[in-house]
Amino acid sequence: MSDKKILMQPNKKIALVAHDNKKQALVEWARFNHDLLAHHALYATGTTGDLLQRELVLCIAKLQSGPLGGDQQVGAMIVDGRIDFLIFFWDPLEAQPHDPDVKALLRMALVWNIPIACNRASADFMISSPLMDGEYDRLVPDYEAYRRRPVAGLSECDEGQRTEPKDQRARSGRETQ
Repeated sequence: MSDKKILMQPNKKIALVAHDNKKQALVEWARFNHDLLAHHALYATGTTGDLLQRELVLCIAKLQSGPLGGDQQVGAMIVDGRIDFLIFFWDPLEAQPHDPDVKALLRMALVWNIPIACNRASADFMISSPLMDGEYDRLVPDYEAYRRRPVAGLSECDEGQRTEPKDQRARSGRETQ
C-alpha cells in the first residue's frame, strides 16, 4: 500500500482527553504549556473541556463526555481530518465502562497516523518538538484500494456506488425488467 501526504499546518488541531483519575494531571500539564497551546485549535471531551477552559482561559471546543460519545466524536473528527494531534491521559489501572470506545479512538489515531501522547512525558516531548509549530507532511496509507476491494454480496454501479445484489432486488420487488 502506498502512502499519501496530508499537510498539517503550523497551527494544529489538538484533542485533549483525560480519564477521571488523570484530569488533574492533564490540567497541570496544560497550565504549564499554556503558551504553547494558545495558538492551536483545542478540542476536549466533557468535563475535561470545562476544567481546561476554566484553568487556561482559552477557547476550547467542548464535545460530549467520553462515556456519552465524546471519544467517538474525537475518533470521527480524526477520520474527517479535523484533528491533527491527540493528547489522551488515560488511566491504565482503572477499568472504564466505555473501554471499547477508548480502544476505537486509539485505533483511529493509529489508522490515520495521528500523533498520540498518553502521559505527561510523551506529551512534553511531542509539544516541545520543532515539528509542533511548523508544517508537517503526515504520511497516511492510501486506503483507496481497500475502499474499492470487492465485497461478496455487493456490486458496483457505473458511478462506482455500491448497490444491492440482483437477487435481493428481485426478492424486494425492485427488479427491473
